[in-house]
Amino acid sequence: MDAKQLKWAYLFVLSLIWGSSFILIKRGLVGLTAVQVGSFRIIFAALFLLIVGFKSLKKISRRQWKFVAITSVFGTFTPAFLFAIAETQVDSSIVAILNSLTPLNTLVLGIIIFGIQFQKRQVLGVFVGLVGCLLLVLSGASAHPGQDYYYVILVVIATICYAINVNLIKKYLSDLNSVSITTGNFAVLLLPALIILSTTDISQRISLDVTQHSILFVMILGVLGTGIANVLFFKLIQMSSPVFATSVTYLIPIVAFFWGLLDNEMLTPIQFFGAFIILIGVYLSAKK
Repeated sequence: MDAKQLKWAYLFVLSLIWGSSFILIKRGLVGLTAVQVGSFRIIFAALFLLIVGFKSLKKISRRQWKFVAITSVFGTFTPAFLFAIAETQVDSSIVAILNSLTPLNTLVLGIIIFGIQFQKRQVLGVFVGLVGCLLLVLSGASAHPGQDYYYVILVVIATICYAINVNLIKKYLSDLNSVSITTGNFAVLLLPALIILSTTDISQRISLDVTQHSILFVMILGVLGTGIANVLFFKLIQMSSPVFATSVTYLIPIVAFFWGLLDNEMLTPIQFFGAFIILIGVYLSAKK
């Protein structure tokens, strides 16, 4: 398989894994709080990565550890909790669609902070994406009065965190292999996640069947949707570009939407239209 085919293969596999992660978060929230879901997700991913990638930590220089720690906060720690909290109030398929703002934010932050070159069409894409986002959220808020759509702000903040992360990796860690970056990220986060988990009521819940089922779903989420997926994603950033790598977010909502349908989530026609417009915006901003 040549580099171009491999790039697309990585993109497809990633979209399947990450598209399924929103329904796994939702299943995790049945027997756990949002903070417990976020903590367990990081803990399971960290344990898995330290088993498979411990030797790769030697490749990280003292200078690089600083950026490994910073990217762990933006790329993993903060979003893990923000997505779980958002899904306590908003459907998983909506969260997945809003996640597609990541390439737009990658472009905006790349221009403002990291000084990357851009074209007028890409800026148009950002505005088109924002229009789609507003349609999706405003229509959803009126169609689902039982859901608190203010929580979508948390998803938007999470996508900004992802965008900062992608730009940082490309600028400061492009000479480090993907397994080292991922394992380093989670080595930094394991202790904070354990401390946060210990402050919750997990010791009272752990004996309940519903909690154990939820922990199983979060374990799949941590190992597959966080551990393995991050290695693939960092590899993809290095073999392509930050914007191509984040275009995985076109495909994630499609996978997440089908999971949502199986779980009785429905979008209104205007929300469908909004989702479509977001994807057009992402396409315009990512097109070279």
